[in-house]
Amino acid sequence: MTNPPRIANLIVGRRPRLGRPAGRRTGLFVGLLSVVVLLCLIGLVMVMSASSVVGLYQFGSTWYFVKRQMIWLTVSLVALAITMRIDYRFWRRFASPLLVGSIVALGLVLVPGVGISVYGSTRWLGVGPLVVQPSEFAKFGLVLFIADLLARRAHRITSLHITLKPVIVISGVIAVLLMLQPNLGTTVVTLGIVAAMLYVGGVPLLPLGLVAVCGGAAAAIAALAAPYRRARITGALDPWADPLGDGYQIIQSLVGIAQGGWAGVGLGASRSKWGFLPFAHTDFVFAIIAEEAGLLGASAVVLLFLALCWLGVATALRAPDRFGTLLAVGITTWLATQAFVNIGAVIGILPITGVPLPFVSFGGSSMLSTMAATGVLLNVARQAR
Repeated sequence: MTNPPRIANLIVGRRPRLGRPAGRRTGLFVGLLSVVVLLCLIGLVMVMSASSVVGLYQFGSTWYFVKRQMIWLTVSLVALAITMRIDYRFWRRFASPLLVGSIVALGLVLVPGVGISVYGSTRWLGVGPLVVQPSEFAKFGLVLFIADLLARRAHRITSLHITLKPVIVISGVIAVLLMLQPNLGTTVVTLGIVAAMLYVGGVPLLPLGLVAVCGGAAAAIAALAAPYRRARITGALDPWADPLGDGYQIIQSLVGIAQGGWAGVGLGASRSKWGFLPFAHTDFVFAIIAEEAGLLGASAVVLLFLALCWLGVATALRAPDRFGTLLAVGITTWLATQAFVNIGAVIGILPITGVPLPFVSFGGSSMLSTMAATGVLLNVARQAR
């Protein structure tokens, strides 16, 4: 049960003290925290293994990427510790500022000379070694905004002009900015979050279905409009049609997975990471897991993500209020969809989109944003009924 003094603090606008977490250590809280810690540890070990060759080749040190990952993981753990100790209702007051800030940052990415381009995509802001990807934080801002709006307007949820319309407009703006980077993978994940939150929020199915159909059609057109996206789709459908071009990365990923067999070739013994599989420590780290730990190790990672989904849904069902339910649904959908898109690309059932595997892939912005959001989810779990 929620502590009454904390409700009073929220009403009068006082900030909850970080030293006294809201709620208690429920089974959901312990389960979620355990799963996240295990995934982070697996990620750290696998980044160390998968990045050793490219780190030595590019920077003269096999430890280059894992050291950076350890720094980002430490910062992210601090963020998780802070957000899980703050009553999740506290973040409602920052829903609009965070959303506006995210949209501004996404716009700045597109300004020539401001955004940082890598491999043909302009998705980053920063100076020197400190580089962040605003799209990762935009997802959290959007989740907060939708949860707050649908919670406040629950009594008028069927009035589409004050519920569905503003969500679609804001989501559309973010989707356009993401596609201009271009970043189809994050766009798909973001729209999945929006759809799940609107459905759970109680928006009537007919208009929601029409919006989903229109959104799906728009995504299909966007995917087929650009030649390189069409190439990725055809590469996923038949990678052997162009084994040295568009199908190369998928083929190398599948070769690495096949080499792993049941038990794997052993930690650090991957052959794919020796220049055969591009981005082995980022987008395709799951292939290295399957190669070195085998089907058993890869299945364990998948089961951890399934457990994360189950615990997230249970948290949403037992949240103290509507805002907590919607917040838990949004964050859980974010993590689940991103994991599905990443693993689907690695095993060749989805086109390659460049979406990292949450908690596991190398990447500072992804790690920091997902850990901070998971801390909020953990706080909802602390107060589960």
